[in-house]
Amino acid sequence: MKKIFTLLLGAMLLWSCGRDAARHPAHPEWSYNTVVYELNVRQLTPEHSFAAAEAYLPALKDMGVDIVWVMPPYPIGEKGRKGTLGSYYAISNYCDINPEFGTMTDFESFLAEAHRLGLRVILDWVANHTSPDALWIEGKPAEWYVRDENGEPVVQYDWTDIAKLNYDCEDMREAMLESMLFWVNKGVDGFRCDVAGEIPIDFWRHAFAELRKVNPDLYLLAEGEKPELHIEAFDASYAWELHHLLNDIAQGEKGAADLKEYIARDAVDTPHEAFRLMFTSNHDENSWNGTEFERMGDAVKCMAALTFVLPNGQPLIYTGQEVGYDHRFEFFEADPLPSLEPNEYTEFYKWLCAVRHAHPALESGERGGKFEYVEGVPENTLAFTRTKGDDSVLCMFNLSDEAVNFTAMGDNTEFSLNPWGYMILSVK
Repeated sequence: MKKIFTLLLGAMLLWSCGRDAARHPAHPEWSYNTVVYELNVRQLTPEHSFAAAEAYLPALKDMGVDIVWVMPPYPIGEKGRKGTLGSYYAISNYCDINPEFGTMTDFESFLAEAHRLGLRVILDWVANHTSPDALWIEGKPAEWYVRDENGEPVVQYDWTDIAKLNYDCEDMREAMLESMLFWVNKGVDGFRCDVAGEIPIDFWRHAFAELRKVNPDLYLLAEGEKPELHIEAFDASYAWELHHLLNDIAQGEKGAADLKEYIARDAVDTPHEAFRLMFTSNHDENSWNGTEFERMGDAVKCMAALTFVLPNGQPLIYTGQEVGYDHRFEFFEADPLPSLEPNEYTEFYKWLCAVRHAHPALESGERGGKFEYVEGVPENTLAFTRTKGDDSVLCMFNLSDEAVNFTAMGDNTEFSLNPWGYMILSVK
């Protein structure tokens, strides 16, 4: 768009002035404008193997993905196994590859090809528990696990295929660190840590300090939303509350005012340098709560676009979203994508990735551009700019199922947005 805008800006969203960015270790230089792709190896291809997934890596690179988060690739326990193939998250051996996905050599080839293409690979790490028949159950002292009054490993929630680990045991902690070092030494670029808030924060701080001695450029993502996870520990955390809010907005239960309130509160509650993983789907949401199409309907693209431009955001694409697959994957069975043929959704995500990469103003954490609201827009329209130096991006989102027409900006430029319509414009 060639028009030069003179912006009439609303009150700037103020970040908490009392934060000290120096208390967080520097994020990897490569990580600030990245897009994450969650790879469900079991469901990506009919072969559900690393060899088949490796062949798909060039397509991910072409789409604009930067980080490939591999769901747990480790062997799955037999005892208490759910379904035919079991849960990725019921691990029997932290230092091997699930035969369902191939061999260690297959994984190493996948990793090497990803690195050749310039992609980073992080592994899903499950430090909270193992399977009830894991190597550690029989081979290590009983105190490695939390046990009930009968001496049996404790099961959490309805996770009947797991045994909870005991972080009061120093030997277990050291073994967990050694297991993570095993993969760092193989060249993985970091970890997404399952139920990170269930693990004592002092473990993460110690473990990550040791891991960063081997590779200072590791990227570490917490499945959790506690602000303290960012203090000398994780680069990124889940924006769970935002995800549920986006669902509510798409269903007409919340609106732009609620999103503004969330943005303001998160800016105060979360360290300014934190990355916040933003998503419309992931493996849990898809299988247990429904696809983004079920939850968001006609607002799917609007909500996805928001995750690429909101402050501190780091966007996530889950397996199948890049082809608009409207299906709940079976969690414990092979249920592969019927096709990976590119379509309009592939182009949609490719465009969003390109927008993110082209604009320093959209970087995550402390490097992100200043966030300012645009005044004079309709009630359920969210309009804001992100500005960093000479780079400025204007973002407008109609968070309703009715078309809106309005004038805004200093020269009263006219805008029209369809129901759930959006614009992301470079301002010159």
